[in-house]
Amino acid sequence: MSFFEKLKEKFIRKEDGGQYLSGFKKTKVSFTEKLSRFAFGFKGVTDEFLEELMVVLLEADVGIETADTICELLKHKMKKTSNPTFDETMDGLMEVMHDLYNQKEDSEILMNVNGTTVILLVGVNGSGKTTSCAKLAKRYTEEGKTVAVVAADTFRAGAIDQLKTWAERLNVPCIAGKEGADPSSVLVEGCRYAKDHQIDVLLCDTAGRLQNKVNLMKELSKMRKVVSREIEGAPHHVWLVMDSTTGQNGISQAKLFKEATEVTGMILTKMDGTAKGGIVLAIKHALSIPVYFIGLGEKADDLRPFDLDSYLYSMTEGLHTHD
Repeated sequence: MSFFEKLKEKFIRKEDGGQYLSGFKKTKVSFTEKLSRFAFGFKGVTDEFLEELMVVLLEADVGIETADTICELLKHKMKKTSNPTFDETMDGLMEVMHDLYNQKEDSEILMNVNGTTVILLVGVNGSGKTTSCAKLAKRYTEEGKTVAVVAADTFRAGAIDQLKTWAERLNVPCIAGKEGADPSSVLVEGCRYAKDHQIDVLLCDTAGRLQNKVNLMKELSKMRKVVSREIEGAPHHVWLVMDSTTGQNGISQAKLFKEATEVTGMILTKMDGTAKGGIVLAIKHALSIPVYFIGLGEKADDLRPFDLDSYLYSMTEGLHTHD
């Protein structure tokens, strides 16, 4: 059984397969269209083919280092097959991309068994932090957990109001400070509320300023300190929310946040709005940060747990028709 057939077999058993296919539609059309051009007159994994493949990977936002690594791994892999066909080569490409992502296995999202699990959401303004916070609140509530949200982005009155509105709609408590308040003091208030009301998950929406690295680092390290004083082991997770459409600029943002705070995972939003889904591979390869959730649409249910098999299948469905 080919690697693609194995992916397909796993994919058809997934409940959210339809959301993946529609969410990655732009990437699939762009990626598979470009790769399909290689099928006609395919002469094997030549230097010319690898150069053209490199361009396709870069256009999908895989990034130069990751694209180079994929091409080298594919070249090495296909040497073991005499006169590989186009389909065999594409199968090898999928397998190489799969193995590259899994070089370091993603750690599980562990919950604090002794009390509240505190999750800090960080990222630049406009990345979709506040919406992701609300979507996660809905998700955890539906799993039977008690949830509260903290509006610690005190620099934007709009962010506070937006989260309050979401919280009312979802019927979860929202701990909010006034515009311009010290975000760390709002986090302290949120942690105390969570302890007093035995909240399972405390989701904290933080400010997304990137004016300069020093201020960002100071602010984030202060936030970490205050929540760790209130709840042992907190924050249990720091998730960087990134807009997929920002592409390679997002990687430099991610590096900055990784330096400023111990980012433990990523949420990639607006994946359905870009044809450059390769950013997932670039992030994992360049930063070794697991992608935990991806935004595949506007609805609250469209924030899906990231699944590597569904991702690869959705990007390349329709490619294997050249037997």
